[in-house]
Amino acid sequence: MIAGTSKGSSSAQVEIHLLVDGRAVPVAQLGPDLLLLDEPFDHPACDAGLVLEVDHAQRRWSVRLPNGISSGSCRVDIVKRGSSPDQAGVPPTANVRG
Repeated sequence: MIAGTSKGSSSAQVEIHLLVDGRAVPVAQLGPDLLLLDEPFDHPACDAGLVLEVDHAQRRWSVRLPNGISSGSCRVDIVKRGSSPDQAGVPPTANVRG
């Protein structure tokens, strides 16, 4: 899994966000078929976007949240849908910094 932040002055700066319904939600950890949220909330199954930023270089891709998000669990199942954020209704200029 990829951790959402890194510590230490010589380490890469890493940020991961889930883009859902116009919100940029911080991701604590990311795996190939799941992610972990620090602050889960209730949301039905939907298409979403993921943004991985390493030292200010971004990679974006579209995912499906087949089981949605539950406020009772930090784990969110994901299925990769493609590399274009537009497929998830996520504008390429979405602000992930809050």
